This record gives sequence, structure tokens and C-alpha cells, in this order.
Amino acid sequence: MKIHKDCYRTIAYVWLICLTLLFLTWWFVGKVLFVSIPLTAVLVFIMGFITYFFRLPKRTTVQGENVLTAVADGEIVILEKVYEPEYLKQECIQVSIYMNFFNVHVNFWPMDGEVTYYKYHPGKYYLAFLPKASELNEHSSVGMENSFGRILFKQLAGTFARRIVCYAKEGEKVKKGSQCGIIKFGSRIDMYLPLDADIKVEIGDDVRACETVIAELHK
Repeated sequence: MKIHKDCYRTIAYVWLICLTLLFLTWWFVGKVLFVSIPLTAVLVFIMGFITYFFRLPKRTTVQGENVLTAVADGEIVILEKVYEPEYLKQECIQVSIYMNFFNVHVNFWPMDGEVTYYKYHPGKYYLAFLPKASELNEHSSVGMENSFGRILFKQLAGTFARRIVCYAKEGEKVKKGSQCGIIKFGSRIDMYLPLDADIKVEIGDDVRACETVIAELHK
């Protein structure tokens, strides 16, 4: 199992804390087995879970220049027509993916193309599934373009997810299915697509980054 490159420090901190608590547990109450054994089990579980949490899965990416795949694993929670004022500056379709605590939190480029816009927005930390989180929460906005059109997606921080990592650089050519960042401890991805895009998902659908087709674009 591979671990995301930006998560080794977080894992190391958690392991250090857990190992310290394990040492203290067995030093002070090691002979009290009904205390020491359950505490040991909980701490070992935390160490294993935090390592698994930041896993980097191997995915087979759906190909096609006009095919948009999911940026992240999660559940479709918003699918509606909105006005996008930051980059597209027009009405479009918003597709939002909510990542819970157990989803893979690595993000992947949804299409082949060029990064034409990037901006980091400081903000609040409302619950990520709330509609107002899209504008008020801390987030990164990334605009992309290829021969089939332009899209925008946002990495949103949430109440617990306060660490957004984004690799976007304006002018860079990117390949669908390669890593574009990570949101630690769950949050939301908002995708803004052209009105004529052929949407392939519905609210409540579970999606997987790289493998689930969100939409197909038309020239």
C-alpha cells in the first residue's frame, strides 16, 4: 500500500503520540490488564487507521479528451444549475462530491488539458456539505481548458479538513488521472461544468476518482 507523499509527517506525529501513550500505559498501569489491554488495542487501531487513511490507491483512468472523471472519491450531494462568477463567469452545472472520513482523500485531475487559472481563498470552516461552504469556506479554485471547453473545480476545507494541498500551476499541461492534490480529513469537491455537458451522475451516487465518469463535454 502506497502512502501519499504529503502525509508522512502527519502519520509520524500520530505514531509518535500513540507510541508515547503506549509506553506510559504499560509503564504505569501495565499490570492492570483490564485497562492496559483495551488502551493498547485502541492506540494500535489509531496507528493503523491513520496509515490506511492517507493511502494512495492505484486507479485505472477512463480515457477520452471529452470525458470528465471524478476529482475525488465520495458521494454526489449537489447537482444543480448555478452562476459561476470567478472563472467561467456564466451559468453552468455544479456537481459536488462530499468526501466522508473513510474515503480516499487524494485528488486527481479530471481531464487532460492546461491549467489556466488558480487561486487560493482563505475563509471559514463550516460543515462541508452545507451549500454556503462553496463560497465561504477556505478553498482552492482551479480552472482547466482543452479543445472541448473550460471547467472549474474547487477543493473545499471543512470543519475538520483544514489542510488543502493543491499542485496546480497556471500554464501547466496536466494529464487526467494524475494527482492534483489532497484534502486531509474529508471535505468536498465542487465541479463547475458547461450547461451542454452530458451529466452521467445523480445525487446520491457514490463515485471513485479516475474511474467514475462525471460528464462528457461537447464541442
